[in-house]
Amino acid sequence: MHGPSRRPLRAIQQIQIGRVTSTEDQTRDTLARLASAGFEGIELNGFMTRPTPLFVRALTKVAGMPVGRGGRLAWPRLVAESGMSVVALHEDLGTIEREPRAVVARAAEFGTVTIVVTGMHRFDYGDESAVAQLAQRLSAAGRVLAADGMRLLYHNHTAEFRHVSSGRTAFDVLIELTDPDAVGFELDCFWAATAGADPLALLDAVGERVRLVHITDRGPRFTGPTMTPIVKVDSVELGAGNLAVNAIVERAASLHMDAVVVETHKNWIDGSPLRSAEVSAHVLRRLLR
Repeated sequence: MHGPSRRPLRAIQQIQIGRVTSTEDQTRDTLARLASAGFEGIELNGFMTRPTPLFVRALTKVAGMPVGRGGRLAWPRLVAESGMSVVALHEDLGTIEREPRAVVARAAEFGTVTIVVTGMHRFDYGDESAVAQLAQRLSAAGRVLAADGMRLLYHNHTAEFRHVSSGRTAFDVLIELTDPDAVGFELDCFWAATAGADPLALLDAVGERVRLVHITDRGPRFTGPTMTPIVKVDSVELGAGNLAVNAIVERAASLHMDAVVVETHKNWIDGSPLRSAEVSAHVLRRLLR
């Protein structure tokens, strides 16, 4: 890991390139193109680095996040050949609890010490008691990973900003009740903003417990007149929307984060995940020289 004096790495999430990593040659070319664009790191998903069950591929496709067929590839070797580092490995909490040593071994194979939990499925984030129990589970899992030199982060989407009581969200509960020595955070600024939260205020509130930040801009993508003044807002490349990208990246640098991670899974410019990544990389190179 890089020290606190170094700026955050420019990184990309594997989900964005699932469609263009189906074969070894295609994956090698894709990673080379990302490195050439200025990405220094990649964040991997455990289920995309090993054979993926059909139902998982179907579930992610329905959610608008197709993962492709790259799970059978030799990702440790391919990433190493690209020259990029692995900034984190996403795994679900159940897998971490059931087989922590296997998770640690997979992370070590990629040369990362950071494991990220990306929320819970079929879970009531509006139930304060359930969220408190989740905080306990995360803390326990984080302590187990820490014993093997690993670090656990929690990644938000929108459900965490449901209110569990007046003026209090599930995210507030997770921040308050997780052990700060065992659990950090990966703040997804796009989903926080989509839920109506202020990413910059969250960064101020959570501070250096945020070790990674996810970012994609928010705005419309169309030309010509509108039928009404209401237009659909979606993910767009950095600099093409109205999220406070410059300020978020500046704050990430001031908090000595490990990486700023670009992630989009649809609505790409020219319909190309790689072209989209290159446009966002240009902005990141300017902000993180």
